[in-house]
Amino acid sequence: MDNAIRFMFILTIVCGAAYARSEAYVASAAVPAAAARTAFDITELGAVADGKTDSTKAVQDAWNAACGLPGSQKVVIPKGEFMTGALNFSGPCKGYVTVQIDGTLFGSNDIPKYNKGNWLEILHVDNVLVNGSGTLDGQGAAVWKDECKILPNSLVLDYVNNGTVSGIKLVNSKFFHINVYMSKVVTIKNVTITAVADSPNTDGIHIGDSSEISVADSTIATGDDCISVGPGSSRVNIKGITCGPGQGISIGCLGRFKDEKDVTDVTVRNCVLRNTSNGVRIKSYEDVLSPITASKLKFENIRMEGVAKPVIVDQRYCPEKTCSDRKGNNTVTIKDVTFRNITGTSSTPEAVSLLCSDQLPCNGMELLDVNVEYDGKDNKTMAVCTNANGVSKGSLQALACL
Repeated sequence: MDNAIRFMFILTIVCGAAYARSEAYVASAAVPAAAARTAFDITELGAVADGKTDSTKAVQDAWNAACGLPGSQKVVIPKGEFMTGALNFSGPCKGYVTVQIDGTLFGSNDIPKYNKGNWLEILHVDNVLVNGSGTLDGQGAAVWKDECKILPNSLVLDYVNNGTVSGIKLVNSKFFHINVYMSKVVTIKNVTITAVADSPNTDGIHIGDSSEISVADSTIATGDDCISVGPGSSRVNIKGITCGPGQGISIGCLGRFKDEKDVTDVTVRNCVLRNTSNGVRIKSYEDVLSPITASKLKFENIRMEGVAKPVIVDQRYCPEKTCSDRKGNNTVTIKDVTFRNITGTSSTPEAVSLLCSDQLPCNGMELLDVNVEYDGKDNKTMAVCTNANGVSKGSLQALACL
């Protein structure tokens, strides 16, 4: 090889290597070093796994770091017991964040720490996953008797788009266990929610002003509704729920506040309710502030086991006993409701109660293959239907009141 050719060959190798190094440098310079990190373990940020030390700052710092980076990031709550106050998981985030809960988080009972807010609140976040084998323990038993305080919900999804909650356990919330508000495309599945039967206002899952919500394959036992679907909810799909004790699965309550939005397209199917005070229920106040409509509601393939009121529509719902005594002031319209293949036993004779307004009767009601029988001996199975219009087919004769 003559000298000229050899020089060009060496130059090519050197320049090629330099170019490769330059490309690597540019690529590395384009991604900050911090972005390489994808998991933030709260114990590495100062959380103490003794169940007593306040670890709020460490958990909050983990979220802030994960939310602030692009790509797929993770907050890790490892096995162990950690105590925190209010956690504000706010967005928008730069990437997709997973909150992996494998340990137990205890909610502090120092109520002023929550500043009249929630415990773990996910706010204005797109693309978030909360999963793991761990537990959110609200420690509610210590504060349930203090009715004068505003108590925090345990897990809140506010203004969340494309979120999933999966696998975790929630116990003894101070107020609602899970609250979904102003959110879209949210899935809650394979969760276990537990509180004692006499715990007040401990709804398992409440959904309000949200759409495209799915709740599936979960076990819920609380002192209030296992699941409640409030005003402004649409395209809600509930399936595979085992409920009890508690107050059943409810639409409502409706008409309590001014300017509530309609509820439409809600389906509850393939569920089992055991020893609950209600089964599948629609509840609304009679003396309401503004019109609202609940329509396209389906309850299908529901098994009742010792449920006090298996099928109920109550348009004079008033748990506080302070409602107006005036009648005929109802502005809640209930229509196009199907109860299909409801079977099992009732712990009271009144297995079906459709108590609709005389001013706005319920229309388009269907009782199809409703066969629930009173399991006592002192009376017969019966139904009470007032101002309810529709059809009964294939149902127990005593329940065919439409």
